[in-house]
Amino acid sequence: MIGRLRGTLLEKQPPWLVVDVGGVGYELEASLTTQMALPAVGETVSLHTHLSIRDDAHLLYGFARGQERELFRALIKVNGVGPKLALAILSGMDEAAFVRCVREDDIKSLTRLPGVGKKTAERLIIEMRDRFPHWTGEAGGGLEALEAAAAGQGAAPQSDPLADAEAALVALGYKPAEAAKMLSGCDRGLSTEALIKAALTRKLAG
Repeated sequence: MIGRLRGTLLEKQPPWLVVDVGGVGYELEASLTTQMALPAVGETVSLHTHLSIRDDAHLLYGFARGQERELFRALIKVNGVGPKLALAILSGMDEAAFVRCVREDDIKSLTRLPGVGKKTAERLIIEMRDRFPHWTGEAGGGLEALEAAAAGQGAAPQSDPLADAEAALVALGYKPAEAAKMLSGCDRGLSTEALIKAALTRKLAG
């Protein structure tokens, strides 16, 4: 079992990233929350990981914080929630924000996330109430955490930040037309990460 990786960040094309560890490049999928917490390409990165073994593939997921991985593991135990949907949830809100939604029965906020309908939101609230690990309070609130992470570092150069942002949103489960609409009106001079953050902010604000 691979539980943690520390190495050089070679690539980051949300939701994918590649980390070089001793000459071996590990390809991981990560939430946008983790993507925005990454250092610049070429710098050292340390990630908590979760390995999913299927008949047709071995998939590795990376997390900037241990709590995010714990919540991911709890989410994929919920009936009807797979890794892709779990990453979409973690991309739209951090651990603290999700806990608040469950404790306050906030179905409305959950249904704003891609792939989460009313029935899924209700199931998440019911099944997750007793599954929370002991949180240490290291995470901030949802979009505020994304803003802090994005502000604390520069983004890697991208040939077309708008196209990359749209592709990342589609990979998270948004339909192409919906992703394009979310990005419409955003400042085209922003980085990929900033565009994604702006799009998610507008979406979650309703």
